[in-house]
Amino acid sequence: MPSAKPLRLASVNVNGVRAAFRKGMGEWLTGRDVDILALQEVRASTEDLQGLLGDEWDILHDPATAKGRAGVAIASRRRAHIHRVELGAADFDTAGRWLEADYEVGDRVITVVSAYVHSGEVGTPKQVEKYKFLDAMVERLPKLAEHSELAVVVGDLNVGHRTLDIKNWKGNVKRAGFLPEERAYFDRFLGAEGDEGYNAGAGLGWVDLGRRDAGEVPGPYTWWSQRGKAFDTDTGWRIDYQLATPALAETMQRYTIDRAAAYDERWSDHAPVVVDYAI
Repeated sequence: MPSAKPLRLASVNVNGVRAAFRKGMGEWLTGRDVDILALQEVRASTEDLQGLLGDEWDILHDPATAKGRAGVAIASRRRAHIHRVELGAADFDTAGRWLEADYEVGDRVITVVSAYVHSGEVGTPKQVEKYKFLDAMVERLPKLAEHSELAVVVGDLNVGHRTLDIKNWKGNVKRAGFLPEERAYFDRFLGAEGDEGYNAGAGLGWVDLGRRDAGEVPGPYTWWSQRGKAFDTDTGWRIDYQLATPALAETMQRYTIDRAAAYDERWSDHAPVVVDYAI
């Protein structure tokens, strides 16, 4: 008998979903055969999302408290039977940044999180909020793994873990997104570079599928500044992830970054990260 079709999970920071659709996101989605679509920086209403995606998609959406900011969503061809949005202390506003959903796939359940970590800014309250969010992730990830052996946190996590993840890493060691303090959180999630078991059970045990697929090579990057020639020269950052539990990581069949063919064909400053899972 032919093998079952893998589950295709795509994640992308759309940098405003309405603008992304005006620039060609719909055409990309039509041709990609996606089963579950995780979005970050939606910056639109649930009604806008439903109108753009169509009625065949079941949509979960957690908008930001401030209108027109952040916002995360998960759209699927199948209906979620549980979803959660709380993260961290009750007085910590994470609206529009963390959305969990469970989906039945055959006789198994996969838990998907669409996450949008703060970009941060050194020496400002924005960086304090970023550390609060990363602290909350440290607390949540073990509970997430206990909840489901097939769990994945996807999205724009706004940290390059290693020097391989940023083209111009030497020029960014004192900037948000590549601070040693930020990268240390990813050491906790995945293990530190050089540690026994790095990305294979170290730390909290999560697996960075992008690094597992690419190996020890620069990039491949997922975000490029809109300024200058960053995209043309591939001066990028790898800050968009799919972090999976070990059991789910073992089912990965294919990992792809859908980098646009040319600068003027981009519909976001981020590229989608697409993974096929044999479940």
